[in-house]
Amino acid sequence: MFPTVREVLGLDPVRHGAPRVVAGEAALDRPVRWVHVAEVPDIATLLGGGELVLTTGIGLPADDAGLRAFIGDLADVGVSGLVVELGRRYVSGVPRVMVATAERRGLPLVELRRATPFVRITEAVHALIIDAQLTELRATEEIHQRFTDLSVEGADAAEVIRQAAELSGCPVVLENLSRQVLGYDPAGESAELLLDGWEQHSRRIRPAGRTAYDADSGWLVTVVGARGQDWGRLLLRWPADGAVSALRGADPAPVGSASSARRGGDRLPAGVGAPPPENGPPTRLTILVERAASTLALGRLIRRDAEGLERQIHRTLLTALLDHSRPVDEVALRAKALGVVVDRRHLVGVMVRHRADDPAGEAGPEAGPARLRDLSEAVGQALREAKLTALTSAVDDNSVGALLALPDPTAEDRALAAFAAALRRIRLEAGAARAVGEPSAVIVAAGSGVGNLREARRSLVEARQIVEAARRDRRDLPIFRLPHVGLAGLLHLLRDEPRLQTFVERELGALLEYDARHPREQLLGTLRAYLEQGRNKSAGAAAAHLSRPAFYERLARIARILDVDLDSVEACLSLHVALLALDAVRTP
Repeated sequence: MFPTVREVLGLDPVRHGAPRVVAGEAALDRPVRWVHVAEVPDIATLLGGGELVLTTGIGLPADDAGLRAFIGDLADVGVSGLVVELGRRYVSGVPRVMVATAERRGLPLVELRRATPFVRITEAVHALIIDAQLTELRATEEIHQRFTDLSVEGADAAEVIRQAAELSGCPVVLENLSRQVLGYDPAGESAELLLDGWEQHSRRIRPAGRTAYDADSGWLVTVVGARGQDWGRLLLRWPADGAVSALRGADPAPVGSASSARRGGDRLPAGVGAPPPENGPPTRLTILVERAASTLALGRLIRRDAEGLERQIHRTLLTALLDHSRPVDEVALRAKALGVVVDRRHLVGVMVRHRADDPAGEAGPEAGPARLRDLSEAVGQALREAKLTALTSAVDDNSVGALLALPDPTAEDRALAAFAAALRRIRLEAGAARAVGEPSAVIVAAGSGVGNLREARRSLVEARQIVEAARRDRRDLPIFRLPHVGLAGLLHLLRDEPRLQTFVERELGALLEYDARHPREQLLGTLRAYLEQGRNKSAGAAAAHLSRPAFYERLARIARILDVDLDSVEACLSLHVALLALDAVRTP
């Protein structure tokens, strides 16, 4: 939030003194934290860094060695610059030894060729600093208000990311724990360049702490999550292309004027006289990225819907079973009040969803919710036609769930067949089925039957997992059950689960980071060949198109990187599952 030396030189009281930069011109963008007047040679011991020192030179050493030490001490303590008024000690200019030493140390050295009251300079600079602090406070308040409004409005992730990019003027990326991009806004830059090789690039961004700046990559990073469950990272690149100039303003106003310090359209500039990039982004950007992350985490917890009261209660009860938010006895009591008796019944969880996420021939933001409502109504009608008692409602943005309450286990197959047939018939009558010979547009999945309400969650979760995994299965089955889903399908449906992503990172993270740093080697492919060939090293070498000595050397390196025994069946099984999980995470 501090002005730079360059901006200070543009202030009227300083310009009145006819300033001339004689050394350290490359460092004129240093921030000025304060202005200090000094006429003693050992002033450096009283400074803390960031000061602009004003002097007439009357107390400076007379010898060259003393002047070198004076300049060196100021540079060591980190002052922003030295301004010397000519006329009292030095008439035509400061000594050459001061100029040479300041240039060598990169310290801005400025001559004032006309007498200037130092008090006017200090007043002007300090007023600019206080004004910048007020601007910083207003900008911070604007950030909090903007993201509070987004939270109240239930804005989706794309809108939150867009607002963060707009306020900062920097590219913003939201990723999951496996470094897959969930959303982004390039802030006017090339999206292709921003996301090219993102996973490998992201793995090299390793800041310390939940919110931190990685100076090597230039990314400000914060963890996204709520209630102790982290599920992603929000990253903001600083500085963005052209961001530093945007902070100074793009107009031809004089350097140091209020207009040049505060222009930038609707963006919140990162601060008057912001420090150079190597010192990290301004505080307000840290506040911005943390508030954006909080809004994203909160939005993930909130789901708004426009269902009728009865359907809302159905959804509340199903959700309560899925997330244990209400006691089971309370769920049973409320379900009974709705006419759905679940006590002493055989319960079966069912999930129904469209095979494809995007509806063909539909467009606009309302298409998805409308399609989900139609599916929910069709499921309800099919349950009525099959004369089945159930709790049913949409359980997420794509799926409709149902908990069937059957008189006994022998009725399970018959009830599921009747429901699937009724649903297919209803959709055929509505003209929603696909062409003959193509897979059905809707998938029906059922979990294992359970004998009491306390186990109902297991059946519902199992059905949800099966319906997601079945999307990769092109068979047109009336009902998908657990035996139809293999390991790859199971991992695919769990790909968004943070615990699975954490498992992948724990098992393969070190190797993925190694490959990111050494893209020509790609040891992950070597490990894959070894495991897919049943740990047969000769076959693995042939599959990897490597000589056996080279293949063996790579395996030894992999074992060192991962700290595992590749001859251990258990260790290789864990790595193979992690590889399949990584494939699932990387596959949309």
